[in-house]
Amino acid sequence: MEFIEFVKNNWFLFVALAIVLSLLAYGPLMQRMNGIRSVSTAQLVQLINRESAVIIDVSEPQEFRKGHLPNAINVPLGSIGERAAELQKYQKKTVVVSCLNGNRSMKAALLLSKQGAESVYILTGGNNAWQRDSMPMGT
Repeated sequence: MEFIEFVKNNWFLFVALAIVLSLLAYGPLMQRMNGIRSVSTAQLVQLINRESAVIIDVSEPQEFRKGHLPNAINVPLGSIGERAAELQKYQKKTVVVSCLNGNRSMKAALLLSKQGAESVYILTGGNNAWQRDSMPMGT
């Protein structure tokens, strides 16, 4: 009985909690629905070695110049749409999307998937995770 009264008196807290939980679930849900998978740095090395994965870094050019994964192609998030024709050649390849810390990668991966890319991954933790794991960086 006390719980019900608490809920009635603090309904706005429960609405806020529901909104926060929905927002937290949105990213992983969209990822699964679109067939986009996350990979660790070790898994990325395997994808590069076994499947000749193409790495698309969606960082801004100034971030990219400071350091990026070796052989990464810089396609800033905002230019994915206008560079769709150029990116079309990677549709049948394994594509791994990366950025500085992984925040932009999901949006870019969704865009690439909608443009027809068949095998899209995102690097968990982005370039920061790659560097933290003492992997080589390109400049």
